[in-house]
Amino acid sequence: AGEPGDVDEVRRLVGRVGTTGRHDREGRGEREGPGGTPEPLITVEPMRLPDPLAPATAARLAGVDGPDPRGAARRIAPLATGRDLVLVEGAGGLLVPFDRAGGTIADLAGELGAELLVVTGMGLGTINSTALTVEAIRRRGLTPRGLVWGSVPREPDLAERTNREDMAGWVGVPVVGGVPE
Repeated sequence: AGEPGDVDEVRRLVGRVGTTGRHDREGRGEREGPGGTPEPLITVEPMRLPDPLAPATAARLAGVDGPDPRGAARRIAPLATGRDLVLVEGAGGLLVPFDRAGGTIADLAGELGAELLVVTGMGLGTINSTALTVEAIRRRGLTPRGLVWGSVPREPDLAERTNREDMAGWVGVPVVGGVPE
């Protein structure tokens, strides 16, 4: 309790690309648009669970049902109307259990017909884990749109430097950005 949730983290990350930082209690805010003009920015958090665990596990421990992928897709799809981008943050990763029935973020992406950004690390072992994630995405008929470094260190070590150079070629998906540490 009292810890920031995923929507807080998304707001923080969006802030790195130009938000004014103003949000009301319903998640409405602004971000800097073309020419510096404010644009609407809406963040929605349909469920916040008390423990930072896989969604199905956190829901079970809280004594509630986790969000099922189809129900979540029905709530998310209308948000795309008239918008250039709807970003859905996948808590825990592509195949982490989302609900008691075994639904996953991959199932949610399939329901939405969404392209996926894979947030990945830069350190030793990341090429393997990222390649496995991209393979799982493709096996489900989904599209991996790009890779995002989840934390870019100020002074990368040898593995981080070489992974930055080699990742896109080995995995077959472009690196489209990174979040500075």
